[in-house]
Amino acid sequence: MDKKTFYITTPIYYPSDKLHIGHSYCTVATDAIARYKRLQGYDVMFLTGTDEHGQKIETKAKEAGMTPQEFVDHIVEGERGILDLWKLMNISNDRFIRTTDDYHCAAVQKIFKTMYEKGDIYKGTYKGKYCTPCESFWTESQLVDGKCPDCGREVKDAEEEAYFFRLSKYADRIQHLLEDTDFLQPRTRVNEMVNNFIKPGLEDLCVSRTSFSWGIPVDFDPGHVVYVWVDALFNYCTALGFDNDRYDDYDKYWPADYHIVGKEIVRFHSIIWPAVLMSMGMPLPKHVYGHGWLVIDGGKMSKSKGNVVDPYALSEMFGVDALRFFLLRTFPFGSDGNFSNELLISTINTDLANKLGNLVSRTTGMVEKYFGGQLPAGREDTAEDCELKKMACALRDRYQAEMDKLQLQNGLDEVFKVIDRANKYIDETAPWALGKDESKRGRLASVLYNLLETIRICTTLLQPVMPDSCDKIFAKLGADDKCRSWDSANVWGVLPAQAVISKGENLFPRIDTDEALAKLDAMQEAQKKAALPAGELEVAAGGGHRAGRELHPRGQKDLHLAPGRVQRVENHVFRAGDPQGALLKRERRRKLGGAVELDLHFYGFAVPRGDGHVFKAEVQLQGLYLSRGILALSRRAFQRAGGRRVRGLGGGGQGLRNHRLGGGAGQSAPVGGKAKDHGCDQQQRHKHQGGQHPGQEILPVRCGLRGRCVNR
Repeated sequence: MDKKTFYITTPIYYPSDKLHIGHSYCTVATDAIARYKRLQGYDVMFLTGTDEHGQKIETKAKEAGMTPQEFVDHIVEGERGILDLWKLMNISNDRFIRTTDDYHCAAVQKIFKTMYEKGDIYKGTYKGKYCTPCESFWTESQLVDGKCPDCGREVKDAEEEAYFFRLSKYADRIQHLLEDTDFLQPRTRVNEMVNNFIKPGLEDLCVSRTSFSWGIPVDFDPGHVVYVWVDALFNYCTALGFDNDRYDDYDKYWPADYHIVGKEIVRFHSIIWPAVLMSMGMPLPKHVYGHGWLVIDGGKMSKSKGNVVDPYALSEMFGVDALRFFLLRTFPFGSDGNFSNELLISTINTDLANKLGNLVSRTTGMVEKYFGGQLPAGREDTAEDCELKKMACALRDRYQAEMDKLQLQNGLDEVFKVIDRANKYIDETAPWALGKDESKRGRLASVLYNLLETIRICTTLLQPVMPDSCDKIFAKLGADDKCRSWDSANVWGVLPAQAVISKGENLFPRIDTDEALAKLDAMQEAQKKAALPAGELEVAAGGGHRAGRELHPRGQKDLHLAPGRVQRVENHVFRAGDPQGALLKRERRRKLGGAVELDLHFYGFAVPRGDGHVFKAEVQLQGLYLSRGILALSRRAFQRAGGRRVRGLGGGGQGLRNHRLGGGAGQSAPVGGKAKDHGCDQQQRHKHQGGQHPGQEILPVRCGLRGRCVNR
């Protein structure tokens, strides 16, 4: 009999940079669901891939001195790129699509032309707001505080000839799909989509661009390229062979059972995607599931914020299976989860080392110690065993009920309830005491077999989350393939009576928290430095007046500088603020004589001019004001740069001494304050709005302080 099919996808990730732990979270969760369905006997198709077109890719490739294709090839296929990351994370995808694949490009051109000939795509002129990082168009009313509602970044005015899809035509059908079916999950996402996007009135969707060229050409209108969502969304079908000859699986697997996506792209998958499928007359996917974000200090992980977590560093430190387990055990899948290294270590120590690892190690160790690794045939069961057996045999159904709802954390919770009960059973039966009495060897054998069977059942259900570790546990139990199947997971007594048991290595050694955090900090810092481009800047601020210093980064091209470092700040007391959009990578306050050492974030670029390179800095600090200077250019350097202002976000000008600043209204706001008597003889008012300070041959940056800096 043919197996039931199950088709599941991740979003296709945008390769503008290396992926972080948030991307791994989505892919690991999808992988666990795919493995779960395979365990149940389904014929699974698991798709992931990359969305490789668009203006942002074109721009970043130019900055890197590459063609767009070379740029995305490096991110996807290069060392420690996306393919390497999924291999490291033990992702079991059956197919990987890149939207630059020739079969996909040809299919998208056919799809675009079909909708055009049907009248659902028409030519017009786009005029409105555009967010380049999100590659999204917005109306004025959709902006939040004048910025992109998805990412919070600045938007720009855009006007160009474009093709549009008649999204408004399908508004009623989409609203019915969302409100009256279980298409969008969890259900908490539905009201947001209906109230924020459909009820205010769906506007037709821009589906081509002429302002950049890195995309799939509209073959019947040169100069236009297919815009992101028609290109990206149809990957789920073209990867199966729709409108191409590369594959022949469309009829077998479509429609998809689940599209797993982050909540930030639920709108595109729950509104635009079904609408274009309706236009094409194609079946709709059964479900879209929008999971939450991994957040740090309440904010989404973002490369632009500098708060991303490298999955390579965590995997090398703690092991892949431990990281996979943490991601799925700790955070409710439909909600945001607050990530921290401390929580990661605590979860590993509590659940893997103390509970599962301890249960496996104690049980296999006692079988080796008391029976040489092989239990005798004679057993002696008692009523004391019934509760554990009953709980273990009922586990599969409870686990399945949660996993089928994609409540992965609850499925794991059910497993660990049984593991907890097994550890309690050890304390209740005291096998170490039974081992001292030769007349109770039969009873001891029964106790240890009960523990082995419980471990076998729990390990079977942990396979989707920790496949490699589960294989090692099965090897310790001497369990063959029949012992690890779905059908055997609710049956007692499957492990052969004469199975050879071996304790082997400890799979989950306990982690020293302080030592691990210190190593992880060092590892992440080293990786961050290794990722810096050639123009990394290390500036010693303080230690004397440096108003006339010019900065000459290495290299001959425009550079985007990742985090640099201010090494010394003298005569300074830190008062933390929190201006919007500002960043402080890590505060490390350490006395160096009269100085404080701080690590900060700098972003900027070198502007080539005829007589040298001038560093233009956009400095992002968090409530930090340096009384003796921070990346100010001399007047000569300013003139070299063409007279353009160099702004600092939350920074300050050089040469301001004996001052006390107060107030501030957030990012880029003017700051005023009056110096108070604190051991100096000056009473000054400072208004920092980018003008020259009297007597100083410097260009001070515009201040945006919130909080205060007190001169010592």
